[in-house]
Amino acid sequence: MSEIKNEVATLDLMDSKHEFPIMEGSVGPSVVNISKLYAATGQFTYDPGFTSTASCESTITYIDGDEGILLYRGYPIGQLAEKSSFLETAFLLLEGELPSNSEYKEFSNAITQHTMVHEQLRNFFAGFRRDAHPMAILCGVVGALSAFYHDSTDINDPYQRMVASRRLIAKMPTLAAMAYKYSVGQPFVYPNNELSYPENFLNMCFAVPAKKLIISPTLIKAMDRIFILHADHEQNASTSTVRLASSSGANPFACIAAGIACLWGPAHGGANEAALKMLAEIGSVDKIPEYIKKAKDKNDPFRLMGFGHRVYKNYDPRARVMQETCHEVLTELGIKDDPLLDVAMELERIALSDDYFIEKKLYPNIDFYSGITLKAMGFPTSMFTVLFALARTVGWVAQWNEMIEDPSQKIGRPRQLYTGYTERDYKPADHR
Repeated sequence: MSEIKNEVATLDLMDSKHEFPIMEGSVGPSVVNISKLYAATGQFTYDPGFTSTASCESTITYIDGDEGILLYRGYPIGQLAEKSSFLETAFLLLEGELPSNSEYKEFSNAITQHTMVHEQLRNFFAGFRRDAHPMAILCGVVGALSAFYHDSTDINDPYQRMVASRRLIAKMPTLAAMAYKYSVGQPFVYPNNELSYPENFLNMCFAVPAKKLIISPTLIKAMDRIFILHADHEQNASTSTVRLASSSGANPFACIAAGIACLWGPAHGGANEAALKMLAEIGSVDKIPEYIKKAKDKNDPFRLMGFGHRVYKNYDPRARVMQETCHEVLTELGIKDDPLLDVAMELERIALSDDYFIEKKLYPNIDFYSGITLKAMGFPTSMFTVLFALARTVGWVAQWNEMIEDPSQKIGRPRQLYTGYTERDYKPADHR
């Protein structure tokens, strides 16, 4: 829990002074508690995007953008990506501590037993056009889960919340793979309880009934790392959306569907897809100097996608891991002659050595490397955000649980600065 510091913040407002307590977290900046501001002054604060506002107290994820730090429950993301597994990391995010051997066995078995989805859910897919975006499908079918699992929608019952959490983590790979299979016109592949979480997902995506699929351990490891790196990222847009939806008492499946809808935006989960589109626009290595010049021109609308980050003003700690994983996958698959990847590797070299990029800290971010990696693994760009949603479900569920258990939380109700008309009288149409 946060501690109330002895210091207070004093606000001088229209010849009156008001004091507000300062709250201190375990790490990071302190916050001024202005929850009583309106009651004390009749005034609100104005903070578009809530970039200077702490909407909640959390113990899950910590980010220091200036130093390039990302911690899950205190553990550096690099250590988890190197030494942990996605399911172990999922347990950590949900429960607060890394599992013992017996806890991990129980948790992983429970997730495995929940990977199947209700057979009638297959009928939902037939209602979508064949060219429907997989994210549109995923958003719809996840929201529909509440129509099938009535026994885990009471958010006030800790046991039902636990069951719903595990169901979402277990079924999301199955639904994501089904969305992919439907979009490419192939038959659905059922989950295989003998496979690990990432291997099972890859098998459901790329296996076909006519032939057994052999998946490289390098690709399984890469998929697991991608899931870990995207599992949570503090109070971003989609996580805030999940929290806001859950503040009304909505069921967990509806809340996660809301998060998926928010994640779909190109400024959020679609960034890696945008990075690949940029590489395709550049087209070849010989055109890179032209586009670098355009990127440096403030008057040119072109922007390099996959470089820099809104939060990280230093090197994105996830990008270091993703860079290594990307090169491992490319080496494993023997990809050497792909023009898109040639452009990506040359852009990476320039960004890490060019004074302009270094000075402005425009380092390649996780979206740059994850887009290249997923393309090499065989995923179409339309699936990139689906994979993001699959991994982020763990974080959303952890944040959802934390919010419900926080007695200080209440239904979200942001305020506004109204600049429209003042009161005016209605006029009949013939007098307008």
